[in-house]
Amino acid sequence: MPLEISIDTERPNGVLRTSNLKKIDEFSTALSQYKDLSPSLSLVNVLKFAKQAFYNGKEKYYSLPSYREQSFIFSYVGKSEGKIGDLKSFVDSTKQETRISFRMKDVGTTRMDDLLSRIRKEAAKIFPPDKYHVSVTGASVVFVKGTQYLVKSLFQSLGLAILLIATFMALMFNSRRMVFLSLVPNVIPLLFTAGIMGFTGIPIKASTILVFSIAFGISVDNTIHFLAKYRQELRLTNWNIGKSVVLALRETGFSMIYTSFVLFFGFGIFSLSSFGGTVALGILVSLTLLVALISNLILLPALLLALQRRATTRYFEEPFLEIFDEEEDIEQDELRIEGRDKNGNLLSETDEKDKTIDE
Repeated sequence: MPLEISIDTERPNGVLRTSNLKKIDEFSTALSQYKDLSPSLSLVNVLKFAKQAFYNGKEKYYSLPSYREQSFIFSYVGKSEGKIGDLKSFVDSTKQETRISFRMKDVGTTRMDDLLSRIRKEAAKIFPPDKYHVSVTGASVVFVKGTQYLVKSLFQSLGLAILLIATFMALMFNSRRMVFLSLVPNVIPLLFTAGIMGFTGIPIKASTILVFSIAFGISVDNTIHFLAKYRQELRLTNWNIGKSVVLALRETGFSMIYTSFVLFFGFGIFSLSSFGGTVALGILVSLTLLVALISNLILLPALLLALQRRATTRYFEEPFLEIFDEEEDIEQDELRIEGRDKNGNLLSETDEKDKTIDE
């Protein structure tokens, strides 16, 4: 990847001073020791090639021109054709600022950040900050900054998603312990996917960074579905936790499997794309949803059975949001249509009894 180092001498024609040219040559020689950097290309190289060419290409003349040689060397460079002879590629119009170009290996964000830090320290030794202004830029620097921003945004967005979902579940289930239990089966798939990405060498980029938030938001839906049914079964079984878990799993397990497989194949179709980012997104989201399904079907019921009364308290029985029993509502509607009350008596007979009680 391109790496550019800009050197501002802070005075017009400062780049052409012999002392500054020697400093640039010294800096380029120091950076040539780094194995991850290619040989440099700068004004110094142009002048060395020009001097060598002036002396019929003899290797011993490949060096910086002296003060006396600069007058005719610069005129020679100005008349030469091609990019190597174009001083505008390396020096600004005032000849105050110049640049040094490198090629840098894609060594990863951590090593690249460390290497850029070492380059800045090396520049500070040769170019005193009070007399020179040195900037390290280029696509490699933009890549490092962009990746760091993406990773920071990943943790912020994922943390915000977990916080908002945990808050909603706390209001819905009215139990802090139940919120903790519900988050565990959904965080484990994210850690599993992160491990797969590290093992297979899939980088964190704009497309793959969306996997965690998307998969977490979808997988937690199965958890809410299961816990809502589990709470209903607790009322019907008179707080028999083991029986409630089995009944809730029997009622919601098939729907969780169906929806997860539909989403698995829905995101899996992205793997047929010709764009690598879309392929990685589809495969990783599908894999995360599959692991989340297994975690919600096995780990979540196991935690409820293992912790028993520690997790399921009486506060869990009274939710913030009231959930109606669909079967009971249907039965009441059928009796109301037939003209009967909830005990099966005709409404007319009930009215007569009410009149007698009133009298």
